[in-house]
Amino acid sequence: MASGQEQRIAENGTPNVAPLDERKLDPAVALAALDETAPREPHRLFALKHGDCFAVADSYGDIRGIGDGFFRDDTRVLSEFRLTLGGRSTSLLGASLSQDNVLFTANLTNLPIKSAGGRDIPQGGVHIERVRLIWQDRLFERITLSNYSQEHSTVLLSLRFAADFRDMFEVRGSTRAQRGTVRAAEVGENSVALRYDGLDKLERSSVLSFSQAPDRLLENRADFYIAVTKRSRRTLYVEVGAEVADTPGVERFRGATARARFAMRAKRRHGATVHSSGRVFNDWIQRARADVALLTTELPTGPYPYAGIPWFSTAFGRDGVISALQMLWLNPGLARGVLAFLAQHQAAETSPFSDAQPGKIMHETRKGEMAALAELPFGRYYGGVDTTPLYIHLAAAYAGRTGDMDFIDGLWDSLTAAAGWMEEASRATGFVTYQRAAASGLANQGWKDSVDSIFHADGRMPPGPIALVEVQGYVFAAYRGLATLARRRGEDARAQHWQERAETMRQLVEDRFWLDELGTYALAIDGEGQPCEVRTSNAGHLLYVGLPTEERARLVAEQLLSASFQSGWGIRTLADDAIFFNPMSYHNGSIWPHDTAICTAGLARYGVREQVVRLMSGTFEAAVHFNMRLPELFCGFTRAPGEAPIAYPVACLPQAWSAGAAFMFMQACLGIEIDGWKGEITVTRPKMPIGIDTLVIRHLEVGDVSVDLNFQRIGDRVAAFLGDRSEGLVPLMVRS
Repeated sequence: MASGQEQRIAENGTPNVAPLDERKLDPAVALAALDETAPREPHRLFALKHGDCFAVADSYGDIRGIGDGFFRDDTRVLSEFRLTLGGRSTSLLGASLSQDNVLFTANLTNLPIKSAGGRDIPQGGVHIERVRLIWQDRLFERITLSNYSQEHSTVLLSLRFAADFRDMFEVRGSTRAQRGTVRAAEVGENSVALRYDGLDKLERSSVLSFSQAPDRLLENRADFYIAVTKRSRRTLYVEVGAEVADTPGVERFRGATARARFAMRAKRRHGATVHSSGRVFNDWIQRARADVALLTTELPTGPYPYAGIPWFSTAFGRDGVISALQMLWLNPGLARGVLAFLAQHQAAETSPFSDAQPGKIMHETRKGEMAALAELPFGRYYGGVDTTPLYIHLAAAYAGRTGDMDFIDGLWDSLTAAAGWMEEASRATGFVTYQRAAASGLANQGWKDSVDSIFHADGRMPPGPIALVEVQGYVFAAYRGLATLARRRGEDARAQHWQERAETMRQLVEDRFWLDELGTYALAIDGEGQPCEVRTSNAGHLLYVGLPTEERARLVAEQLLSASFQSGWGIRTLADDAIFFNPMSYHNGSIWPHDTAICTAGLARYGVREQVVRLMSGTFEAAVHFNMRLPELFCGFTRAPGEAPIAYPVACLPQAWSAGAAFMFMQACLGIEIDGWKGEITVTRPKMPIGIDTLVIRHLEVGDVSVDLNFQRIGDRVAAFLGDRSEGLVPLMVRS
């Protein structure tokens, strides 16, 4: 999912870091500097978000400016925020996020320090609690010091801060020929204002306000001498926003916390909920649901799941659609919001710079300075070849889940325009292809969009235009879905046309992409008509849309479940015998939970249910090792007894389609389909996740009725039945 300028990260897996000249440093200073510039571990970072603001910090609550920070509208407005006690760093006791993702808490204690009067304070004498949240574009923090030593003490608490006002793409490694002007800090009695005049003529501000006047306040540091008597507690409140806070303190902190928690509860109440007999399994499901809620931003068009933190905390077309598909059976309202937003931002004209063409659906939107100045094309960028057919597929799936044709009727012009783009894009070859129109755009425009992700078996880079195998599957599904919708609208001629287009695409894929000698489909066909004869997980997406014949689907399934792909933690993106296989790469051998989930849903579609359970189990066990949060991706090393999955160094965490993967796995295991046209539920050959004996889906909406759907393991069978608390009658058909 890497975008444009992020290729500098995607290609080598680490952010750009200025090298140290250790010859100029003594060993102690060099060690400290190395600590400052070490790559961050995403699964040990903690993210908070509200609206278009988010913060990423380490377990101590510190921001060090290495990919982390407090961001507003794609600009880092706080690049350093570090706490010391007695002039020293603190010792970490533990850190956590609240279950609802609203509050971050770090528990710290002092290292051996001296009090302001020179008295020795042993390690562990003072407890420091940092509690943080974001609400309405402001970061709120409460810092509490508790003295558990036997002496009265006055300790020096210091907060070091800075705001570099760097665009997100600069933070990710892009360099700029020119930047705006950072103003001199405005130091007040209990606040410091940091401001930046951008080249786009916008002023960006970061104002730190304190609940008490610091004893010393500089442009980059606030010092507080805090008297902590024996067994007493003292609290400091800090706020960071675009303007000074009137009265930072307990009332504002409590008020922001209450409102943030109420808003998060409202988001989490949308759709059905899942509860099982497994406590740890429930923790995963609840965290996944909370992460989807955290990343979902309420836009004028409705809820939209932003892709991930930190690199992609914005609306992405592909990610939004796939996240909505994952959640559709539980919460169709998310799909409605995604469809409405993408329809509103559909391209109406041709622009080589932004890869836009009439009818095409947006890939990405950005609000930062570089996008505003067109230093890169991502202000509103359309260089995603798969987003348009996925958009149509989601619309058809939403209609099938809800029966909401009124909404579809309102989208109809957008859907037909998107279909027109697909037909135009496939006019030359019969396939929907991509080739960037400007050098500033993405070289590869499928979900594997890093520069080396599409290649021939011998390592050659294919010439464009390129037809990706999974994209043709999405096009097949889009045409088939459009045909169904057209029939419901009474447009029989259009329905026939799109049904024929779907069958033509099916036949073309079977004829041109199938590789007998490999027993799978080619990754792509290049501009010279040559197939990229490489075994990849992309072929599994064809199973998801139901394109292959039963026999070929069986062969693809065998490939995906073989040791070449199956790591024990999930399905690798690339077979381990491919020339560019690297389990530490971004796309060439790593494991992406959303990709594994899509392949798993495809396996379930073709009846491979036992393996579906095992794949879900492996993914769940990976989530346990990542503190119940699946990252954007992780390394594709083969699972070994007693070892944990290996993190990818700059993965997003949380990531919407990784969180949503849990629910796609669950639907595949349980075999649930909801027919909004008929108002009925079908359960086909249900299987329970390993170790789970009972599972209930509460408040599952089918039309105007809300039901509880129960699953119970009985011997080697799984029974499905409606619960007593259901609010109406819904036909339930269970197929064995």
